[in-house]
Amino acid sequence: MFQTYEEAVDWIHSRLRFGIKPGLKRMTWMMEKLNNPHIQIRAIHVAGTNGKGSTIAYMRNVLQEAGYTTGTFTSPFLETFNERISMNGKPISDEEMLFLVNMIRPLADELEDTELGGPTEFEVITAMAFYYFGRHEKTDILLLETGLGGTYDSTNIAEPILTMITSIGFDHMNILGNTIEEIAGEKAGIIKEGIPMLTSVTDERALNVINQKAKDMNAAVYHDTFPVLNHQPLPRGERFEMKTPFSYYKNLEISMRGEHQVQNAALAVMALDYLRSKELFHIDEQHVIKGLLQTSWNGRFEQLSEYPAVIVDGAHNKEGVESLTAAMKRHYHGKKIHILFSALKDKEYTPMIDILSSIADSMHFTTFDFPRAASAEELFQACRHGKKDFEDDWKAAFLKMMEAGELKDVFLVTGSLYFISEVRPFCRNFLSKD
Repeated sequence: MFQTYEEAVDWIHSRLRFGIKPGLKRMTWMMEKLNNPHIQIRAIHVAGTNGKGSTIAYMRNVLQEAGYTTGTFTSPFLETFNERISMNGKPISDEEMLFLVNMIRPLADELEDTELGGPTEFEVITAMAFYYFGRHEKTDILLLETGLGGTYDSTNIAEPILTMITSIGFDHMNILGNTIEEIAGEKAGIIKEGIPMLTSVTDERALNVINQKAKDMNAAVYHDTFPVLNHQPLPRGERFEMKTPFSYYKNLEISMRGEHQVQNAALAVMALDYLRSKELFHIDEQHVIKGLLQTSWNGRFEQLSEYPAVIVDGAHNKEGVESLTAAMKRHYHGKKIHILFSALKDKEYTPMIDILSSIADSMHFTTFDFPRAASAEELFQACRHGKKDFEDDWKAAFLKMMEAGELKDVFLVTGSLYFISEVRPFCRNFLSKD
C-alpha cells in the first residue's frame, strides 16, 4: 500500500518500462477482477489524430450546462497528472488518486506473474478511470478518449452509446501504420456492433475504411450531415451556424480560434443533438450556446497575453501544424510572427518546421527534459528559414524569441504537448510580471 500521492504517481510512471503492449487481454483480466466496472458506465468513445480533447471539452461544457455530471478521461495532462481523470472539468483529488492506485496495484502485481505480463502505464490509468466512474463516483456520462489508435487501445473494452472519430492524419506511424487507410483502420476499431459512429473526417480514403467497418458492424455513420455555414472569424474566437438532421443552430460562438475548432465544435454539437433526438439527454439550444462559448482548452491556440500577443499551442504533428498556421493567418494577417518550436525525435518534425517557417519572420528551436525530445540543434539543422537560431535552455530560448521582435509582433510557442506542459507555466509567470 502506498502512503503518499507522490509514491503512487511515481509507481504509475514506473510502468513506462513496459512500453506499449497492444492487446486488450490485460485490461479484460483487470476488469474481471474488479467485477467489470466499465460495463456500468454510459460512455461516448472518441478517437482521432487531432481534436479529441477539444471536442470532448465542448461536449462536457454543454452537458454540464444541461445539468449532467460529466466525467472525462483524457491524455496527456498539461498541468497536473490528475487531469486525466476529471469530473465536471475538475481533476480528481490527490486522495482519490492514491485510493485508486492502491486499488489497482495488487492486480498489477498479480498480472505480472501471469503469461500476459504486467500492465503498461496507460493500462493502469485506464483501469483506474473505469473503476472510478463505474464504482467509486458514478457519472451521468463519461467522455472517453483513446490513448493511441483504437482497435487495441486500452479504452476499447468500453461499451459506449456513441463512437466518434475527429480526424485522421499521419501520427504514431510506427505503431498505427504508414498509410491513411491503415491508420483509419486502427481508429475505426472503436466502432461497435449497432452503435452509431460520428466523424468529421474528410479524407475519402479514410472515410471508405470507416464506412466499411461501420457496415460490417451494422453501425450508422454520420459524416456529412452536419454542415457548418456562415463561418466568420472573431477577434477572440469564431462564429458559425450549423445544420444537423434534427436542428438548425444560429449564431454559435466559440472562444477557441481556428477553422479546425469550428469543426470540433460542430462534431460535438452533432453528437449531443443525436443523443437529444433519442431522448437520452435533455439539452436545449441555450445549453449548446452557453456551453460552447465558455469552452477553453489549455495549450490549444491559447493566448497568454494581448500585448505582446503570445500564443501557446500543442501542435505536435503535420495536420496539427497545418491547422495552427491556417488559424494564425486568419487572425494575425499582416503581423510579424516569431516562433519557438520543440518536438519529439520520433516525430516527422521536418514537414512541421517547413510549414511553420512559411509564416515565420524568425524561427527559434530548443529542447526540454524528456527522454524522447529532439535536440535543439537537430531541429535547427532541419530548418531552411533564413533567420533561425537554437538554444538548449528553453527558458533562454523563449527570452531570445521575445527579444527578436517588437511589442506589436506575435510570438508563438508550439510543438510537443509535453514541451507545452513544461513551458506554459513559465511563460504565464514571465508575462504576468510585465
